[in-house]
This record gives sequence, structure tokens and C-alpha cells, in this order.
Amino acid sequence: MELSPLRRSLLELLKTTPASATQLAAALDLPRQRVNYHVRALEQAGLVELVEQRQRRGCVERVLRARPGREVAADVQDQFAATHLVSVAESTAREVERMSGAAAGAGKRLLTFTVETTVRFGAPGDVHEFTGDLAEAVRQLALKYDTESGRPYRVVAMGHPGVADE
Repeated sequence: MELSPLRRSLLELLKTTPASATQLAAALDLPRQRVNYHVRALEQAGLVELVEQRQRRGCVERVLRARPGREVAADVQDQFAATHLVSVAESTAREVERMSGAAAGAGKRLLTFTVETTVRFGAPGDVHEFTGDLAEAVRQLALKYDTESGRPYRVVAMGHPGVADE
């Protein structure tokens, strides 16, 4: 498992140049608060470090960099990946609940779909290979069906260890 794409992007930026959450947000065209949340999580995990604090418009701007020589440990990757999976699942549930209520209020149906299966991997590395293959298959399908004028759908694929059959 790996860090969320946003946290990987932040780490990559901070490997080359120290920056503040405001600078990172501008570089990624994201809200500063969202970036700051993820930067703090990276800091708590020991992946980034403070290099400077400076006064800026009545606030203290914190400039950080990726910790030199520090590779992302597997347990940290797993923690962030699990946190990201839960976050995506929660936001998806909230979005669908809101849209379902709006559709019902308008007397309409909300068209959704779910794809679910169980895969038994023989070796730990198989999970990574499967994930790459799945991502490529989804990318190809998205290219095939995506149109500028079409109705957008959010497609989320997740995986987690299953509960053993009882």
C-alpha cells in the first residue's frame, strides 16, 4: 500500500524545495486548509520537518521540507492508505446519501452501480501487481466511455483484507 496521491505529491514537492502549506496549495491549485491538514499528517509521521518559521501577514508561516534520507516505511504507508480508504468511503457515502435524498425529493431515481468481488492473493507482491492492472483497466475503460458532454460519474475501487469465512 502507498500514501494517498496528494501526500505523495506533497512529499515529492518538498524533496526538491522547502515550502509552506500556502506555497504547496498554490502549486497544486488546492485549498490551503486541505493541504495544511495533509502536511501536518506528514509531519506527525516524521516524513517532513520544519526548516523555518517567518512572520507573514500577521501569521506565522511554517516552511517544511521532506526529511533527507527518510524513506516511507511500510507501516506508515499502510496507515495512510487505510486512512485514505476510510476517508474516501465516508465521503462517497455522504455524497450518495445527499444525492439520493435530492433525487427522491425531485421524484427521481439516482442511478448508481456497485462492483464487488473477493480476490485471494498468493503472495504479498500480487496485491501491488493487481492494483496496477486494475488501475490500467479502469483507465482504459474511462478513455473508452468518457465524453465531454456526458454526465460525470465518480468511480472508486477499494481493496482491504477480507474477513475469513466462518
